[in-house]
Amino acid sequence: MKKALVHDWYYVSGGAEKVVNSFNNIWDDFDHFALVDYLDNKDRSFILNGKKAKTSFIQNLFTAKSNHRKFLQFFPYAIEQFNLSEYDLVLSSSASVAKGALTNQNQLHICYCHSPMRYAWDLYHEYLNESGFKGLKAIYAKYVLHKMRNWDVNSSNRVDYFIANSNYIAKRIKKIYNRDSVVIYPPVDVSNFTLETNKEGYYFTASRMVGYKKIDLIIEAFNNLPNKKLIIAGNGPEYDKLTKLANSNIEFLGFIDSKELKSYMQKAKSFVFAAEEDFGIIPVEAQACGTPVIAYNKGGTKETIIHKKTGYLFNKQCPVSIKEAVIAFEELKYNPEEIRKNALKFSKDRFEKEIKSFVESKYKAFKEM
Repeated sequence: MKKALVHDWYYVSGGAEKVVNSFNNIWDDFDHFALVDYLDNKDRSFILNGKKAKTSFIQNLFTAKSNHRKFLQFFPYAIEQFNLSEYDLVLSSSASVAKGALTNQNQLHICYCHSPMRYAWDLYHEYLNESGFKGLKAIYAKYVLHKMRNWDVNSSNRVDYFIANSNYIAKRIKKIYNRDSVVIYPPVDVSNFTLETNKEGYYFTASRMVGYKKIDLIIEAFNNLPNKKLIIAGNGPEYDKLTKLANSNIEFLGFIDSKELKSYMQKAKSFVFAAEEDFGIIPVEAQACGTPVIAYNKGGTKETIIHKKTGYLFNKQCPVSIKEAVIAFEELKYNPEEIRKNALKFSKDRFEKEIKSFVESKYKAFKEM
């Protein structure tokens, strides 16, 4: 079985790249393809076992390294230029265009779908508002995203089997593509996070400082809880704006390394999470430390947190709802051992066994047809 792995792009080590790492743990003989590959040596070693991906023409476009997303209108054309005809199995890891790679009737194409492209569908209006485009630029952006939606639906027919990273994404796949999918939760390296039963008095959150993570809502909630300590880790484009919003009970750490992050997560009274994520790895990592999570009751966290047992789920994405959740959370008792036990359901070993079983069984059936 000759295998190709098609990923949207390689430029950071995030949740989708952890999935790719696990694919490479299962099968170490993939040929890799992506629109761009700008990984440093450390991330390349972890994600791709030191290999380089075969890239598209976008790799060499001026300023693509600093902002490849500005070439969005070329993504569908670029992904279709990869010649994958020599491969028996094509596995795509897709939150954008990777699932649109061209295959033929003699090849099995399985897509691990992190999400249909959110900026073209459910985040369409938010994307346009945040872009600040006006006049002709706004008209052109709307036209490009309209074309992307059409291509996205049409290219979904190129996939033989979809795997969704959560029930939440399975519903989105059904809504947008009218395709069924099997749910296999992403790999969380829970073994890397150890149980801590002695908690300190602070609340903790960690994130890239970007709009959809909703750190501003958490800050506003804790501004109205002056006796509660909140510690925030992470950096990003909204960092300066967010620091100006915060009162004196809120501390910003900026970027911290993984060792420090684990330490803060282990000792926190609770990890606070306000984003609507497709899955959300970091709330599971917090639970692996025995730390309960206060989170928005939508998206992946609705599936990974047991309300009032491993955390507390709030129903409105607003400061008042977060504040009320913190107050209600403090009235309850939580068992760190029970919280960690829940996190173990999302382990890396579990993911790799389930993916291997699914792919190999589908390939065997495909060859017998």
